Amino acid sequence: MTTIVTILTDDYADWETALLNAGARSYFKIDTRFATPGGRPVVSAGGLKVTPDLAVEDIDPAAIDALIVSGGTAWSSPDAPDISKALKAARSAGKTVAGICDGTVAMARAGLLDEVDHTSNSPDNLPPTGYKGASRYKDQPGAVIDGKIVTASGAAPVTFMAAVLETLGLRTPDLDAYLAIYGSEHGKS
Repeated sequence: MTTIVTILTDDYADWETALLNAGARSYFKIDTRFATPGGRPVVSAGGLKVTPDLAVEDIDPAAIDALIVSGGTAWSSPDAPDISKALKAARSAGKTVAGICDGTVAMARAGLLDEVDHTSNSPDNLPPTGYKGASRYKDQPGAVIDGKIVTASGAAPVTFMAAVLETLGLRTPDLDAYLAIYGSEHGKS
């Protein structure tokens, strides 16, 4: 069974990975799990309390297909959790590694965005991490896929969902129809 693990922190942006996890679990029957630093319960920006399935430190890349980093204020704080080991291990194992909003900051800090096309909330969001991928930054509204790396701004949860599912080989006409529904909403003012 395909397994996605989403990393959450306190004040994570609960809306940013909601479509991905709901669609993956309900429609595609993917096993969706949640991890936090230390395996501690967290509370989202919207007040959603989550007791995780496992600690970030216990993620086994051999047992998953995708590792997702949800956005949130924790990633840009001076005491941000260091999840580099888990991200690098998933990348080395050939798994999809995806980040949305400030989740891309954690990916940049781990060096995952140095040599791939990527995006984030803005071109100024990633340089403070010391990353070396500025020349590969794509300033665009939708998600960016480069191999098994997926990135998106916080304003792109729909294309983020589609990009992650695409890297898992799940791009279908049904998914395209779903994207068209969301696209039509955003085409109206």
